[in-house]
Amino acid sequence: MSDWSAGYVDQIDYTYGYCDELNPLRARLPLLLAGYPCAAAAYACELGFGHGVSVNMHAAASTTQWYGTDFNPNQAGFARGLAARSGADAKLEGQRFAEFCARTDLPDFDFIGMHGLWSWISAANRALIIDFVARKLKPGGVLYLSYNALPGWTAMLPVRELMYRHFEASASTQADPSQRIRDAVAHAQTVFAVQPGYGRAGDATAHTLVERVAGLAHDSISYLAHEYFNRDWQPMPFGEVAGLLAPAGLSYAGSAHYRDHLDELNLTPRQRALVSASTDPVVRETVRDLCVNQSFRRDYWIKAAHRLDSNASLAALRALRVVLALPRQRVLLKAQGALGEASLPHVVYGPILDALAHHQPVSLGEIERTVGHLPLLQIARAVMLLISIGALLNAQDDAAIAAARPASTRLNAALCEAARGTGEVQFLASPVSGSALRVPRVAQLFLLAQAQGLTQPQQWAEFAEQALQSTAAEGANAGVPGLLELTAQAQRFATLQWPVLRSLGMG
Repeated sequence: MSDWSAGYVDQIDYTYGYCDELNPLRARLPLLLAGYPCAAAAYACELGFGHGVSVNMHAAASTTQWYGTDFNPNQAGFARGLAARSGADAKLEGQRFAEFCARTDLPDFDFIGMHGLWSWISAANRALIIDFVARKLKPGGVLYLSYNALPGWTAMLPVRELMYRHFEASASTQADPSQRIRDAVAHAQTVFAVQPGYGRAGDATAHTLVERVAGLAHDSISYLAHEYFNRDWQPMPFGEVAGLLAPAGLSYAGSAHYRDHLDELNLTPRQRALVSASTDPVVRETVRDLCVNQSFRRDYWIKAAHRLDSNASLAALRALRVVLALPRQRVLLKAQGALGEASLPHVVYGPILDALAHHQPVSLGEIERTVGHLPLLQIARAVMLLISIGALLNAQDDAAIAAARPASTRLNAALCEAARGTGEVQFLASPVSGSALRVPRVAQLFLLAQAQGLTQPQQWAEFAEQALQSTAAEGANAGVPGLLELTAQAQRFATLQWPVLRSLGMG
């Protein structure tokens, strides 16, 4: 590993994923429900942005001015290329944290986000980031932080140590880091095949651990590299994170994972009573993490927090807007929580979805007036759950939507054009939601075909088939679907996905 990476795996590129929690607009609903104000973000920063998919989507689809850095030069270059195509004026650097965080030309930020970073960097880099947040996050500003958590990762700690030591020891005999990772995973599976005392069958936790080790063989090299094979890998309990952030003036504001707010999906009645009885936030979250065996936390923190009075909080909630992100008939009233799958009552969720069926942004206050029989707080909680299952999206105001259309259109056009040769980025930007939606490569090719004047699903399918076959011939995409299957996909796209994408400003 190079000095540039400071112990982070930099020979294998990170994935091209997208994180919705890095969208400042998403923070408003949980913060308002907790009684905190959450104004629109004029300036935002993402630290460790990877390939920059999230930061570019949010820069192109909103009026927020984004800054950020990632110390992998290849990834930073890819991110800057996306920014150039959208013209969104995102200021993205390829600097180490020590350089970026020391800069004097950065504005103060309303929102700072880190996803897939905190648990995989050194204590020295965490200290740099905490100091940066203390200096550069405005009072009332929001920090988004995700990290591997305890107790959920406890059982895997010795497994990770086993794999990492094998990975390090093989450096002298194997130059290819991808092969070293495969060998380290295979070694861990060999160890567990002899039924060691740690992980011995018969205990429920041990049985799950054996399954997790076996399942590593199905994970991508990119995921394995960045999850397990950095020099620094430190899952943390909530209390330790809270202690590290307290000197920066940060207080816990709530989970960024919307489903965490629906306790009936995650906790038994006795557990709910125990959690709610804890007045100290660190004690409460520690108890909750033990109850659900939390392995990954996504949290919002607020600096110099002050609470709204109840009238102001309710008024702000009523002004929040959402939009339907799926065809109304395709929304399944089911949700998955820590306790398993639950059915959602139609008497609550059906009328809310009906009020949004025209696929235009609607405020919670408008839903309240339309539905009539549901109180605002129940609507807000139901909306939160519908967003968590992908049925709804947060929506911007009309002025922000209009301002974001040009850059999001340019970015989407560039990504659809890139889909001719690759399926790396399977997301497009929506100026309506200020965020991204998953749009797979084939659907991007259908959109590209439309942009080139082809009007019929059969034509879109033929266009997609040609593009997919051209890359398959080079060995880049095996298993291309046939024209018959692509035509069926195009017809479904025309009747189901395309009208929704169009309403979201993505076509």
